[in-house]
Amino acid sequence: MATATIPEPAPQVRSFLAGKAKKLLIGGEWVDAANGETFETLNPADGSVLAKLAKGGAEDINRAVKAARRTFESGAYHRMSVHERSKLLYRLADAIEANAEQFAQLESLDNGKPVGIARAADVALTVEHFRYYAGWADKVEGEVIAVAPPYDPGRFLNYTLREPVGVVGQIIPWNFPLLMAAWKLGAALATGNCVILKPAEQTPLSAIRLGELFCEVGFPAGVVNIITGYGDAGAALASHPDVDKVAFTGSTEVGKKIVQASAGNLKRVTLELGGKSPNVIFADADLDIAAGAAASAIFFNHGQCCCAGSRLFVEEPIHDELLARVAEIAKGIKLGPGMAPDTQMGPLVSQEQLDRVTGYIKSGLEEGAKAIVGGERAGGDLAKGYFCQPTVFSQVREDMTMVQEEIFGPVVTAFPFKDMDEVAERANRTQYGLAAGVFTKDVSKAHRLAEAIRAGTVWVNCYNMFDAASPFGGFKQSGYGREMGKHALENYTQTKSVWIRTE
Repeated sequence: MATATIPEPAPQVRSFLAGKAKKLLIGGEWVDAANGETFETLNPADGSVLAKLAKGGAEDINRAVKAARRTFESGAYHRMSVHERSKLLYRLADAIEANAEQFAQLESLDNGKPVGIARAADVALTVEHFRYYAGWADKVEGEVIAVAPPYDPGRFLNYTLREPVGVVGQIIPWNFPLLMAAWKLGAALATGNCVILKPAEQTPLSAIRLGELFCEVGFPAGVVNIITGYGDAGAALASHPDVDKVAFTGSTEVGKKIVQASAGNLKRVTLELGGKSPNVIFADADLDIAAGAAASAIFFNHGQCCCAGSRLFVEEPIHDELLARVAEIAKGIKLGPGMAPDTQMGPLVSQEQLDRVTGYIKSGLEEGAKAIVGGERAGGDLAKGYFCQPTVFSQVREDMTMVQEEIFGPVVTAFPFKDMDEVAERANRTQYGLAAGVFTKDVSKAHRLAEAIRAGTVWVNCYNMFDAASPFGGFKQSGYGREMGKHALENYTQTKSVWIRTE
């Protein structure tokens, strides 16, 4: 499949990628890994090496935790004027915006996503996210409570303080590297915590560039520490006895390990995990809107979204027509390297992920499902990259492996349904509960199904809508705790009750 001429990365991108291995950010200093090891991050469009990075391990995590603890205990950040803390976050947002093109290209090269999507979604949302939480820094308030203990006739003033948790470990995934860093860091920094950020080994570049900006805009040393490396570094962070809280976004399987690792010091944990989200389309829906949204729900970001609408339920009278429309959209999606201007879908992030997705496709075919479009790894000019065809399956059963398990790729399974009660029960027939979609012109039907579906987010006549002010998170094995909005502030603060006898 031929593609347009791929432009060279911008000079500032080439400069960032050139030279020696990228180092770890610990206590405001860029340092090598303790063991001196490095690893390579690859361009998923062709498997070429983009850069080398320090391969942090348990000792580096320990160094970073100590740096964060020193800074936290010194009060250099959390006792800073809340207005100054707010200004720092605003300056960070401005700096990201000023370097928006560099970030967009780094995300495209490292993750594979189309650079236009990285500009319009990932980077733009990141800027707005930090600005949103900059506005919260001086609005985290306690309260005064009317108290009158029956066993003491005295008068008392009782008030609460909202204080930072302390040292926070944050582990982020590879599907939205920059944006997921922002989701984690915004609320944590607005409330005065110190952080050790562990980006995914597949996509570490934007985190390192972000770390440079943290230093440039004036955050105190040790407030943000960044450790690149593999799963052993993440495990060391989750189990470290001097980490007060760990926040993780990733698979449910790894999330369970995070919970187990956190038990040593009973650290607080928030998890944003996997999904197998139902997307329900009723016969009265606007089919033009519904078909486009159903395709976007599964093919956006190459299906590498925890909330992807991977189970498509279509009311029987329109099932065949709607499915044909989605299949036609899938056929027209232009695959190619993320940096190519005409690319609509880039490669999957890695060979491992390609093998995972194509393995699920193979299992579906072997179990009797029909791929009405796609169903294979992309070949031709794209064979050297990790490209998978957008795939639509029909004639599927709900006991199939690819229906029950999260694929995390551009693969949707479609089912007909008869009525609301039936589809509500089937939509909930999963261990996950992250998101769902509902398409109908009947507002009563929309409200009833939104209430019936057990998921943290329900989109009605739309899909994949996000805003820093709106909370996001899961039910069931999709995790607990919320990202974004005022709700995320609760993850990073603890409440202290103060009693004062006044007479």
